[in-house]
This record gives sequence, C-alpha cells and structure tokens, in this order.
Amino acid sequence: MPDITLDGTAFLTTLVTVLVIMDPIGNVPIFLALTRFQDDRSRRRSARLATVVAGVVIFLFALGGQQILNLVGISLESLQVAGGLLLLLIGYELLNPTGSSSLTTATEAGNVALVPLGTPLLAGPGAIAATMLAIADADDVGATLSVLGALVVALAVVYLGMRFATVVSHLLRPSAIDLVSRVLGLLVAAIGVQLLAEAIEIWVRDGVAG
Repeated sequence: MPDITLDGTAFLTTLVTVLVIMDPIGNVPIFLALTRFQDDRSRRRSARLATVVAGVVIFLFALGGQQILNLVGISLESLQVAGGLLLLLIGYELLNPTGSSSLTTATEAGNVALVPLGTPLLAGPGAIAATMLAIADADDVGATLSVLGALVVALAVVYLGMRFATVVSHLLRPSAIDLVSRVLGLLVAAIGVQLLAEAIEIWVRDGVAG
C-alpha cells in the first residue's frame, strides 16, 4: 500500500478559503430570511438538504469541474454571470416580499434548500472556482485528500451554522427577521452585481489582450 502523506498546508488553506467564501456566519440571517415561513422541522430539513446540495455541487466540480464546463461549452465567467443574475433576483425578492414568490412562500424544505441556499449562495461561482484551483494545485494523492477533507469540514461548519440558526430565530421577533431580510436583500443583490462586474472585467481584459 503506497505511503500517503496528508498536506496540512493544503488542508488549512482550502478550509479557510472555502469558509470565507461560504460565510457560514453571514449566511445565518439569510437562511432565516429565506426559511421564515417554515416551522422548525422544515427549517432543519432545509439545512440538511442545502448542505447536501452544496456538497454534491462542490465535489462534482472538484473532481471534474473543468471537464464539465468544457463539455457544455461554457466558461467559468459565464457560470459566474448566471450566479450573479440569480442572486439579483433573490435580492429583489427579499427586498420586496409579495407573498406569492416561490422563494418567500416556500413551505416545502426542498424549495429554498436547492435554490438559492444549496446553490448559488453556498456552492456558488466563488466556492466552485476556489475548489477547482485547490484541486489543480494538489500535486499528489495526499494533497488531494487533504483538499477534499477540508471541503468536508467546511460543509460541516456551514451545516451547523444553519442547523442552529433556529436558536437565533427564537430570539428575534418576526418584524426583526423581516427587517434583516430586507437589509440582506440589498447585500445579496450587491453580491450579484459584484459577480457580474468581475466576470465582465475578465471578458473585457481578455478581449483587449486578444
């Protein structure tokens, strides 16, 4: 059996990078806002399902991200634009809850857990790109396993943040959660604009260089 040495540097670098991008603390109020019409049981199920969805997406792109993008003929920037547009829509709905949107009235945990929680909020373009780069930089089996292990730990931290968000919800009044959701709607929309701007900047720079 070959000697496999885990890479502590790759583990810590990947863990910190992915946690910063996924922002488990910052996503707690967003999670509460998107699941404010769910009961505690449905909210816990949403946390589990969102983590599983994010994990599937992240590991899928970790193991074959570039091949997937090449297969469907899109660039990472195009994926980033799609994620940005979706976040703009989410931000608008958080700012203007009408009571008829699938995002704001979802009573089934799967609705918001799949989109937007699982992706693009957790497994978004930033997390996907960081994962692909970490795997590309892993030069042996030990480093690759270290990167994958870091992803598992990061997803566990993200899950715990959402799982215990219910505790926070009991400390806040519905009006406070509604206020937070509107403020976060602006921030989510700003993140979407930032993703769009970064992708357009890359396209312009590549076009000028070409």
